[in-house]
Amino acid sequence: MAANTDVARFLADRFPEYRDFRRDIHAHPELGFEETRTSALVAERLAKAGYEVTTGLGITGLVATLRRGEGPTIGIRADMDALPMDEHTNLPHASKTPGKMHACGHDGHTASLLATAEALAAHGNFSGTVHMIFQPAEEGQGGGAKMIEDGLFARFPCDRLFGFHNDPRLPLGRAALRAGPTMASADEFRITLTGKGGHAAMPHLAKDVALALSQLVVSLQSLVARRIDPLNAAVVSVTQIHVGSAFNVIAESGWISGTLRCLVPEDRSFLEAGIRRLARAQAEAAELEVEIDWHDGYPPLCNDPAAVEDAAQVLASDAAPVSFHEADPILAAEDFAFMLNEVPGAYVFFGMAEEGQVPVMVHDPAYDFNDRLIPIVAESMVALVEAELPG
Repeated sequence: MAANTDVARFLADRFPEYRDFRRDIHAHPELGFEETRTSALVAERLAKAGYEVTTGLGITGLVATLRRGEGPTIGIRADMDALPMDEHTNLPHASKTPGKMHACGHDGHTASLLATAEALAAHGNFSGTVHMIFQPAEEGQGGGAKMIEDGLFARFPCDRLFGFHNDPRLPLGRAALRAGPTMASADEFRITLTGKGGHAAMPHLAKDVALALSQLVVSLQSLVARRIDPLNAAVVSVTQIHVGSAFNVIAESGWISGTLRCLVPEDRSFLEAGIRRLARAQAEAAELEVEIDWHDGYPPLCNDPAAVEDAAQVLASDAAPVSFHEADPILAAEDFAFMLNEVPGAYVFFGMAEEGQVPVMVHDPAYDFNDRLIPIVAESMVALVEAELPG
C-alpha cells in the first residue's frame, strides 16, 4: 500500500493548529461525564468539516459520521476525559484547574481523532461510512458502556471498530497491537471482618480482626500462584489495609481492599469465586463476621484476530508512517473492551518516546502528551480507513 501524500501534506500543514488545539484541551481538563467544553469544540469543528454530528450519547459523548458511496461501515474511537489529580509539569499549557489533569493523554487522543476526521474529509479515498466516536469517562467510569446503553451501535452500526492509545514505553514512530487478550479486566473488592474488640494485653478475650486480615492477605496470593495457569497473566493486589485506632487496642472491625486483574475471562470468574471463598473461610476459622463488596469493572480487552491481521498489514506498509511490531499484553484496563465485546476490531498502541529522553508514564503528575504523535496517529488511522473501505 502506498501513502496518501495529500493526507500527509494536509496534516503537516495543520500541525501547529492541532498542537494548539490539544494544548488548549490540556489546559482545560474535564473529568468523566463532564466533558462539555471538549465535546462542543470537537462537534463544532466536525460539523464544519461536513460530518453529521450526534451529541449526547453517554451524556457528553458524540459520534460524527461521514458517508461516501457504498461500502462497509467502520468506527474509530478516542476518549476525552481527564484524571482527578494535580499536574506538576510547570508547562505553559498546564492544567488551569486544580485537581484535574490530562495525565493519560486523552487530550492527545481527541486531537488525533479530530485530525484523522478532518484529513479524511478533505483527502480520504474511501467508499463506505465512517463513524468517529468521541467517548467520555474512560477513567474508571465506564463511558464506553454508557454509550452502548444509549444505543451507540444500534444507531451507528459498525462492521469493524478501531481504537488507539499513546504508549510512553515505545519510541515515537512505532505502532503495536496483538490478537486476542491484550489488556486485563479490572475488578475491585473490599472485605470487611468484624469480631470483638478488647485490650491488646488480653487477646484471649477478643476476636482479633487484624491477625485474620493479615492472614487473608497472604492467602489471597496463593490463588494466582497455585491455581492459575502460569501462562495466563493475572494478579490479585491488596492495596489497602485499614484496622485499629491505638497501639494497645484490638479493633472490633477492619477491612482490606484491592483489585483483580485477568487477561482470560474464565480466570476472572474463577478468581472472584476464590477470593470470596478464602474470605469466608478465614472469617469462619477466626469466628468473625464477613462482608464482601465486589465491583465488576472493565472486562478484558480482546482484539479480533482478523481485524488485527488486516490492521497489521496496513501499519507495516508504506501507507502508515510507523514501524510495526506485536504488542505485549499488559494488565492495565481499558473500557474500549466493552465496545470490542459488541463489534470486532482492534486496539493499537502508538509509541511517543523521544530518543534520549526518560519516558514519563501515564497517570504521573509530570506526564504530557507528545504533540508530534498527532499526525502519526491521524495518517495511520486514515490509512486503516482507506484499506477497510477501498474507494
